[in-house]
Amino acid sequence: MDEVDAVDELGPVDWIVVEFPGSRVNGEIAPALLDLVERDLVRVLDLLVLKKDADGSLEAFELSDLDEGEIGGLRGYESELAMLLSEEDVTSLAAAIEPGSSAGVLVWENTWAAPFASAVRRSGGQLVASGRIPIQALLAAIEADEEEDAAEAGTEQLAATEGEI
Repeated sequence: MDEVDAVDELGPVDWIVVEFPGSRVNGEIAPALLDLVERDLVRVLDLLVLKKDADGSLEAFELSDLDEGEIGGLRGYESELAMLLSEEDVTSLAAAIEPGSSAGVLVWENTWAAPFASAVRRSGGQLVASGRIPIQALLAAIEADEEEDAAEAGTEQLAATEGEI
């Protein structure tokens, strides 16, 4: 299979930067990511850790640079990483990180979507828009809806009570 065919078989590729203020990281992330990889839902393409000192100076670490305690079992996937991020990408991403914080940068393929994405491309389709709704926005919408429902229920109860007088 040549490189063009291999790329045509890829699922959508996403990236995130997750900041940890004060560089506070616990051990929950690695097992959760490993679970997704082992279930063949995602394939990690690139992963690095950024540390921004209080003075704004930046250090970037590949998995091989980190202590096993910091990355859990992720080192086992290091040979599969594609190293997609350039130095310019890293510098640009680091601008989003507050001084005195660390961040994980993850680039992954959504392998679960690869068959669909490939079928779309073979059918002549192309992605023209994509987006993501932040969890905070979903929670705010749900809370607003619940408050509106509670207010409507209160108004209905008041109206029913007034009709009894």
